[in-house]
Amino acid sequence: MRILVVDDDPPSVKMTAFLLREEGYDVLAANNGRDALALIEQERPDLILLDVMMPGMDGFDTLREIRARYGIPVIFLSAKGETSDRVAGLEMGADDYLAKPFEPSELLARVKAVLRRTEAYALGEPSDRIESGGIRLDPLTNRAERPDGQVVELTPIETRLLHTLMRNAGRVLTHDQLLNSVWGENYGGYPNQIAVYVRRLRTKIEENPDEPKYLTTVRGVGYRFEV
Repeated sequence: MRILVVDDDPPSVKMTAFLLREEGYDVLAANNGRDALALIEQERPDLILLDVMMPGMDGFDTLREIRARYGIPVIFLSAKGETSDRVAGLEMGADDYLAKPFEPSELLARVKAVLRRTEAYALGEPSDRIESGGIRLDPLTNRAERPDGQVVELTPIETRLLHTLMRNAGRVLTHDQLLNSVWGENYGGYPNQIAVYVRRLRTKIEENPDEPKYLTTVRGVGYRFEV
């Protein structure tokens, strides 16, 4: 597995790269967003660890560019650890958000969890494609087709969340059930994490995200995919 570390602080890059190499990962490094995008195009890493606070093209701008082109999973690393910062990162399409300073064991656990989820979907069979309510989802390509024929690109997390809801169409799934299914058991998550991703999905598959037809909220309980 190849991991790209993007951070403008050389000591942080050195420490992170050392931890990852000790676990057997191949590591690439970039100290700014532009160099990171060039490396992504050339090397297609399996995972990106992206610092938020970089001069010039910061982590948020870099993630926007990544999400416009690739479905590669991204973990934000940032000294900004407030809930609002984490929610902003998740809303932009990050797969996880880890506040600095962090314990090496926590970083490695997050890396392994994201890669494990991504690999599990990459090894899926074509039969994992699903259609419900006029929405077609292909987990192998991270694409969904709307009833009007428009094809939208999804992030890996968005794909897993939509796939889980569509597999259980008509059934209310609680926040805990969705966290366990999409992120794995024992993943604590952040406040409003599910809501952030549901909101992103609505903007992609709903004709009117403010009046959703497919992804409905059951207040105080969870979410349901309507058919």
